[in-house]
Amino acid sequence: MASKDADGTMSHNSYGQLFRVTTWGESHGPAIGCVVDGTPPRLPLAEGDIQPWLDRRRPGTSRFVTQRREADRVRILSGTQDGLTTGTPISLMIENTDQRSKDYAEIADRFRPGHADYTYQAKYGIRDPRGGGRASARETACRVAAGAIARKILGDGIEIRGALRQIGEHAVDEDRWDWQAVGGNSFWCPDAAMAVTWESYLEDIRKAGSSVGAVVEVQATGLPAGWGAPVYGKLDAELAAAMMSINAVKGVEIGGGFATAAMRGEMAADEMLPGNDAPLFASNHAGGILGGISSGQDIVVRFAVKPTSSIRVPRRTVDQAGQATEIATQGRHDPCVGIRAVPVGEAMMACVLADHLLRHRAQMGD
Repeated sequence: MASKDADGTMSHNSYGQLFRVTTWGESHGPAIGCVVDGTPPRLPLAEGDIQPWLDRRRPGTSRFVTQRREADRVRILSGTQDGLTTGTPISLMIENTDQRSKDYAEIADRFRPGHADYTYQAKYGIRDPRGGGRASARETACRVAAGAIARKILGDGIEIRGALRQIGEHAVDEDRWDWQAVGGNSFWCPDAAMAVTWESYLEDIRKAGSSVGAVVEVQATGLPAGWGAPVYGKLDAELAAAMMSINAVKGVEIGGGFATAAMRGEMAADEMLPGNDAPLFASNHAGGILGGISSGQDIVVRFAVKPTSSIRVPRRTVDQAGQATEIATQGRHDPCVGIRAVPVGEAMMACVLADHLLRHRAQMGD
């Protein structure tokens, strides 16, 4: 029997249980958007609360991201009255204004290696070659808009912040990690010296018509202990699924992640010390989650983003008839899509945490 979404459908365009988000639209369609259901009533919400988060993700902000020029202006179509949420579904829309579909005319019958072109065709028998349709990173603007609403639910006591910790083979120096530096460069880089290295490195990648991958880290501070549920409602499992749903993500780790495989038990276990209201932890290899439930420590998630598939470097492929050919993608593409994935990762963290906050209240009453 086929698996189904929580609401019984099989569309797979929705995520979340009590805080539920459904995104819609294609990269080169007239608009994209989302419907956010489950938001409590009487929360202050206006377009101005959402727009700053979209501005952090939008294209064309530097030469190191796609030069597609989209204002990404959001409109609230439903779910608010007099600047307050009503408790009914909130519908958001973002118009597409700078599509250049002609850039994809030459590859309409060829599959980009590493892209979803082939798998969409194999599954549905039809695909949208113009920017990848639903497979485009353009869809992530909807997630960022939904994340802005999720932050409203979480409140000011919970801070979610992200940074880029690696581009290609160049990783930040942990000893120079400074959250204050993140907003001072084009890369969300917490290491000011590494940001300079990335600039020259990525410029060479861009001029060569190629692309490179990245590693993003997202942290949440201020969570209480107790969010999440055992076995099949684990907070870390749902965070991992949320991050893996982001375009081009190929790996996720929580806390120490894969590095814990090289540790001994006495090193990996986060020792606990007496505290005033709750235990103090000597380390955070668990990433703030134990047994699928938040421990009160910072939630730490990292994810790996593969290089952008649309590149100007010619690659071998096949066409829709199965014949051998070559492909080189023209147009406007991110030399490192991981840069704009930072605010997307933050938004997905916010959406999962808002969902778990509401689920915790529903079960525990607080």
